[in-house]
Amino acid sequence: MNSNVEGLMGVSVEKIREMVDANTVIGTPIAVGDGVTIIPVSKVSYGFASGGSDLPAKSSSDLFGGGAGAGINITPVAFLTIKDGEINLLPVVSKPDTLDRLVSLVPEAVSKISDMKKKKEDKTEE
Repeated sequence: MNSNVEGLMGVSVEKIREMVDANTVIGTPIAVGDGVTIIPVSKVSYGFASGGSDLPAKSSSDLFGGGAGAGINITPVAFLTIKDGEINLLPVVSKPDTLDRLVSLVPEAVSKISDMKKKKEDKTEE
């Protein structure tokens, strides 16, 4: 089983390696005319998981069940501009959308619910 899980993880890592390289973070320079060059800068985050288990079988053949998955997020964060030897950093400013705000509120909501539940349990014990 160990080699099967290692194989799953190896494939996941190799696929991520194919997707992400230095050119993903610091993009290819783009000449836009008038001696201006723009270089995109991105934030890359990724994760992967895999696992598996030997399955019981009546025959002596090895049965293995497993799976692997990976995810990647590439977010533009800035642009470097070069003109006449002068370099400027132009950050990409994005306003959080409703979903971002909702996700950021989840830990606080869970904490409040847990506190309320604990207070209720304390009162019933008294």
